[in-house]
Amino acid sequence: MRILLAALLLSAISQAMAQVNASSIDYDTQTITIALAQEPPQLNSMKATDQVSILLLGHVMEGLTRYGRRNDIKPGVAERWKINDKDATFWLRKDAMWSDGVGVTAHDFVFAWQNALDPATASEYAFILYPIKNAEEINKGNLPTSQLGVTAVGDYTLKIELERPTQYFLKLTAFSTYFPVRRNFFESRGDRFASEASDLVYNGPFRITDWVHSASLRMARNDHYWDRDNITLNAINADYITEDTRTHFNLFIDGRIAITGLNGETYKDALTQKFRIRLFTTGSVFFLEYNHRPERITSNVNIRRAIQHVFDPTEMVNKVLATPGNLAGESLFPVWLAGVKGKFRSEYPAPLPTLDLKKAKEYLDKAKQELGLDEIPALILLVGDSPTASKQSEYLQGLLKSKLDLDIKIDTQTFKQRLSKMTSGDFDIVGAGWGPDFDDIMTFGDLFASWNLNNRGRYENAEYDRNVRTAMDSLDPKIRMDAMAELQRILYEDAVILPQYEQGIIYLQHPKLKGVVRRVVGPDPDYTYARVVE
Repeated sequence: MRILLAALLLSAISQAMAQVNASSIDYDTQTITIALAQEPPQLNSMKATDQVSILLLGHVMEGLTRYGRRNDIKPGVAERWKINDKDATFWLRKDAMWSDGVGVTAHDFVFAWQNALDPATASEYAFILYPIKNAEEINKGNLPTSQLGVTAVGDYTLKIELERPTQYFLKLTAFSTYFPVRRNFFESRGDRFASEASDLVYNGPFRITDWVHSASLRMARNDHYWDRDNITLNAINADYITEDTRTHFNLFIDGRIAITGLNGETYKDALTQKFRIRLFTTGSVFFLEYNHRPERITSNVNIRRAIQHVFDPTEMVNKVLATPGNLAGESLFPVWLAGVKGKFRSEYPAPLPTLDLKKAKEYLDKAKQELGLDEIPALILLVGDSPTASKQSEYLQGLLKSKLDLDIKIDTQTFKQRLSKMTSGDFDIVGAGWGPDFDDIMTFGDLFASWNLNNRGRYENAEYDRNVRTAMDSLDPKIRMDAMAELQRILYEDAVILPQYEQGIIYLQHPKLKGVVRRVVGPDPDYTYARVVE
């Protein structure tokens, strides 16, 4: 009977895979269908901060440079450049066009960068423009935007003065905050800019043609894109927007989407059904971020240290996440980052807390004394509404109750609302993560600098800021990495965050969908050069 059932099951699986065809991929029309985890909260490139928005922007917009098939920096709107310690010059291609046929010019970059730095824009990524002369002072409101060290020399030459030597400046130019924005179109839309498909104009390989909020989104090939002859896909249909991994898995089984991620439950089902499971290390770190604002209980270092000494990231990875590829969280700095000669974490091992319940309780008692409390009131843990987030938050809730008798109130929010609450500081602890924006250790190091608005808990430490500045101002790898090691020490000693895991993801992909690029740095997954084969 078991043999017969197995045979029937394999037959059913074969039939199911046979159905993964025209509805998820179509060779004749070169169309694929995918699912998005969330509704993109912000498609204004000057203000976008989240992974989903940046993923979409990476397909429909293009900066001076872009990422190629092998994850290297390639010419984008700029066909060539020259960079030294003091300045940079980019020469723009004359066939770069917006989706309405208007040419992309150097003025579009000047406007976008000035606007992103304008304090009125409140861009949380303005800091990434700080290598440009006067950028930081403009963002602080001390200088007008016209003083930014960037000049359009005619329509096709962009000259940039640097605030300091920045060895990774070229890598920054592929990031979304560096994308161009056309002033007359931006001003014509006012507050509606980027709110609908028709309220954006695109200069990337694709353009958004349909967008039903929280339901679906469609990207079609941009016929005005300068490199359109090397783009094979005619359309990418995001027909489903949901965080539920089980739903994604079922859609894949039913032949409705061409790629899906797996979690602990669906991973077991995929193994049972003998699908080819792919593994990718994202380069991202996930952690609990504390609210350091003075009015919050979590601003007390000793309560953070108490939690630090009862949390076991290995248990989180093995028992809660329970999927291959994840590494136990030990640091803000993931293991793949380069150091002086080798990997940073090999050269500068992360300091690690011991699991010590006695010490944790001593820290908790000290926190109560300092706060003048007999008992710690319930702490608000802000998380997303995905099944994985729920599982992790419930684990933490149980752990802190059983070990420290701390009550945790879980505040579950949609992706967009969670981002809003993070920004406003409406939490005690928040489930957070950080992926690299560019290929340099600084993309992690400056996250908790006082001026970085992605520092949602508003942690401030003069020594931390000083070491970030040291790394910014030097081209010497040893000086830079020594400074980063100090940041790693401060993060541990001050219990600024609670590292949970370094993310590895497992996923399924239709066998006839080729050329999808998985990226540690840049939009991921990248469908720019994907194609459907027969």
